[in-house]
Amino acid sequence: MTAQPAPAPDTPADPEAGFGELRSGTLGVRIATTAAEIDAAQALRYRIFYNEMGAHADATTRATGRDRDRFDAVADHLLVVDHAIGPGPEGVVGTYRLIRTQAAARAGGFYSADEYELGPILAFPGQVMELGRSCVDAAYRKSAVMQLLWRGIAAYVFRHRIGLMFGCASLHGTDPDALAAELTYLHAHHLAPPELRMRAVAPRYVEMRRTDPAAINPLRALAALPPLIKGYLRLGGFVGDGAVIDSQFNTIDVAIVVKTDLVTDKYFKHYERTTRDPAA
Repeated sequence: MTAQPAPAPDTPADPEAGFGELRSGTLGVRIATTAAEIDAAQALRYRIFYNEMGAHADATTRATGRDRDRFDAVADHLLVVDHAIGPGPEGVVGTYRLIRTQAAARAGGFYSADEYELGPILAFPGQVMELGRSCVDAAYRKSAVMQLLWRGIAAYVFRHRIGLMFGCASLHGTDPDALAAELTYLHAHHLAPPELRMRAVAPRYVEMRRTDPAAINPLRALAALPPLIKGYLRLGGFVGDGAVIDSQFNTIDVAIVVKTDLVTDKYFKHYERTTRDPAA
C-alpha cells in the first residue's frame, strides 16, 4: 500500500485507550502516550521495513526516516519499552498498530481495505480491531518482546471488548511461486470460514493454491512461515482468500482474522490476574 502523508507530529488518538503497563523484567508494554513515543515507533518501523527488509521509500519517507501514513493519526500505538535504556521514546524496541472501528471511520476506512474486501469483517456483530505495522528491534527478537506485545494486545482486547481481530500479514518477497508451498499450505489448512473470509480485491488478487496440497510437506511449509503468521495460527487464526503483492514493502500479504474467543486462554487469564494482583 502506498504510504500517505500524515500530520506530524502525531498525537495519541485516544488518551483513555491504555491499560497501564505490563512488565517483564526491564521490559514494559503499554499504549503510547506522547507524540515523541509515536515518532519513536515510526522510526523503528522505518529501520525494520526500509533499511532491513528492503521496502521502497519515497522522497518524503527517506527524508524523515519515518514509516508514517494517515492511519497513524487515528490509531493506538502499542509499545514495548526497555526501561534499561529509558522509560520513554528512547526505550522503544517493539511496536504494533491497533485501529478500532471508530478510529477507522475517522480515517475513511481500514488500512486493509486497499488490499481486501472487508464485507465479512464489517458485518461482524461485535467490536473489531485491525492489527498492523508489527515490528521488533533486531537485538530483541530472541527476547520476550513478542510475547509482551501479545500480552498487551490481550489487555487491549479485554479493555475494549474486541470480538474480532484482523489485518494483513506479510511473507518476504514478491514472487508467489517462490512461496508456493507456504501459500498453498495456508489456503489448504487455514482458510477462514465463509462468514469471516475476506477476499483480495479483484485487481490485486493472487491465487494462493499454487500447487497440489498433497505434493507439499505441511510441517515443512508451516516451519517456513514468518514467526508472526505462525503466531496468528497458534491463536486460532485463519487466512482470507487470495494473496496480494505489495511492491512498496517487498512482500506478499495474506489476510488474517482471529476471533478473540479463540485466543489462547493464558493471555486473558494472565491479564485478569494482573488486574486483581498488580504484582503478578
